[in-house]
Amino acid sequence: MEYVDPIRDIDKILAIKENLRKQSSRDLLLFVLGINTGIRVHDLLSLKVIDVWDGSSVREFLYVSDEKSEEKKGYYINNQVKMALENYLAALELTESDYLFKSKKNNLPITRQQAYRIINHAAKEVGISGKIGTHTLRKTFGYHAYRKGIAISILMAIYNHQTPAETLRYLGIEKNDKHLIKLDVNL
Repeated sequence: MEYVDPIRDIDKILAIKENLRKQSSRDLLLFVLGINTGIRVHDLLSLKVIDVWDGSSVREFLYVSDEKSEEKKGYYINNQVKMALENYLAALELTESDYLFKSKKNNLPITRQQAYRIINHAAKEVGISGKIGTHTLRKTFGYHAYRKGIAISILMAIYNHQTPAETLRYLGIEKNDKHLIKLDVNL
C-alpha cells in the first residue's frame, strides 16, 4: 500500500466539500462521513441505509464490526454527517436494505477503486498535490482530531495501534511538531 497524506488545510477540505456538493450528494456523503468518523473505506462501502437511519431519523451512532476482534465499535454521527445524510436520503428513494453508497450501475456498493477516483479527483480539483487516496479520509479525521486536542490514546484505539508513535507516524505528525491546544473549560 502506498503512503497517503491527510488533508491538513481546512480551506481545502471546505473546497472539496463544495466541489462534491455540486457533483454528487453520494460522493459528498462519502467524503464527509469518512473525514468525520475515521471509518475504514471498506467499512464505509459496506454500510446499508439501516445502519444510519432508524426509519424516521438519522441514528446518533453508527456501529461497525472490527475485523480483528469482531467487537462492534460505535462512531458518533456529528452534525456535518447528519446534514449530509439527511440531504442524501431525502434526494433518493432507498430502502433500508440498500447500500448507502450504491453504484449507479447496479444494487451493489461502489468499489474501492471508484471511491479512490472520487476522492483523488476531488482533491486534485482544488489543487491538492500530495498523495491522496481512500486512507486520506481516515488520516484527515485523525490529524484534525489530534490537532483539536483528542487524546492520542483514543486515536490509538480507533486505529488499533499499539503505540502513540505508530499513531503519530500514521497521521503524518512529526515528533518535533509543536502545536498549542485550546483547552477551554468555559465554566
